[in-house]
Amino acid sequence: MPILRGRTAVLWQLVLQAPASVVAGMLGFHTVHAEVLADETGSAWWKDVPGDHGR
Repeated sequence: MPILRGRTAVLWQLVLQAPASVVAGMLGFHTVHAEVLADETGSAWWKDVPGDHGR
């Protein structure tokens, strides 16, 4: 498995488990990049967090 595909798979798994901004901060990635990966995975962590997310 090429390294890039393996790294992307790990990032996908992480953004499924935590908010993209948290993952980006922990790993030193730009938040926008982590959010794109979260969108690709269909991450819906925000549905479990109380509050208004429509802002």
